[in-house]
Amino acid sequence: MRSIRRCRPEDRAALSDICVRTAHAGADARGMLSDDDLWGLLYALPYAERHPDLCWVVDDGEGRAIGYLVATDDTAAFEEWFRAEWWPRFARSFRKPESLPERELLASANARGSNPVPHAGRYPAHLHIDLLPEAQGEGWGRGLVETLLTDLRARGVPGLHLEMDPANTSAAGFYERLGMHPLETGPDGQAYGILL
Repeated sequence: MRSIRRCRPEDRAALSDICVRTAHAGADARGMLSDDDLWGLLYALPYAERHPDLCWVVDDGEGRAIGYLVATDDTAAFEEWFRAEWWPRFARSFRKPESLPERELLASANARGSNPVPHAGRYPAHLHIDLLPEAQGEGWGRGLVETLLTDLRARGVPGLHLEMDPANTSAAGFYERLGMHPLETGPDGQAYGILL
């Protein structure tokens, strides 16, 4: 029987796989970059490393993760840790990006922690959530977000935000149904927030 459970160290390969298979505005991004591992190294694994207490998966009933939510309750501290400790372990592996999307991802990774994150003052927590198609449309996404919101409220965190690809219109509708509201962003992005 499927369930939501805490992420375990043995789930990390699944987190990375789910991340790449949903990274292209919710669709499969395998082969878009010279190394598919980059997606997980930026958007899933650092959260599981730093905040295993804020990382949950949808378990397929046989121990396999088919979706996840990873988060931090303090974006500013997380981004500083990402810049100082996480990314230096991997940056040298990605010195010669082959495509424009890869160059843009690496430029973003190299800049993280250098400037304040918009919205992190009022909405200090942020999340990443991804579900494989087999886990979509069954309420697991809502369950993951509600689990996180309950935890953040218990910690006294005042707000949560996320950034997403504006091309992923189904995700935008999902966030709005959860009570999140659009936040001001630049022309190439979309952000949502919710006060707790």
